[in-house]
Amino acid sequence: MDFKEIIKTNKNNVQNIIRKITNNYDEDIEQEVYIKVWQNSDKYEEKGSFKGWISTIAKNLSKDHLKSAYNKMFQASTADETVLGNICDNKPTPDSVFMSKLRQKRIMEAINNLSPKFKEVIILCEINDLSYEQIAEKLKVPIGTVKSRIYNAKKELAEKLEDLL
Repeated sequence: MDFKEIIKTNKNNVQNIIRKITNNYDEDIEQEVYIKVWQNSDKYEEKGSFKGWISTIAKNLSKDHLKSAYNKMFQASTADETVLGNICDNKPTPDSVFMSKLRQKRIMEAINNLSPKFKEVIILCEINDLSYEQIAEKLKVPIGTVKSRIYNAKKELAEKLEDLL
């Protein structure tokens, strides 16, 4: 049997197998089937029918095609998601800038409305970033007094700024 006759005899069967497994006809898969048949014709053993052997090749190539198509799609979508996930816009939005400025203004107003002793220690501690010891030295008061004033100032600020916390 020559190769043209093999193709002619098995064409419908191969196309049906491809259509059944991949849900559409793919001429490339069909060509691969006949290439495999031609490349491996010397390995064919007459234990089963020749049609069954070609059908097995068509089934395996169709399944391989589906696997590779799925993997390509999965890898492409994963790659796209990874790229999109890695892109991050570090620029603040106008809304976030506005809200941040509004928040800072409210905090500064609350600090300015503290009693002078509380205001002084909060500014030295939280804004100037001085330690309790440095504040005590600067104000010439015991460290316990500094701790007490900071505690009371923070407590008062927390009450005034409760909606921001």
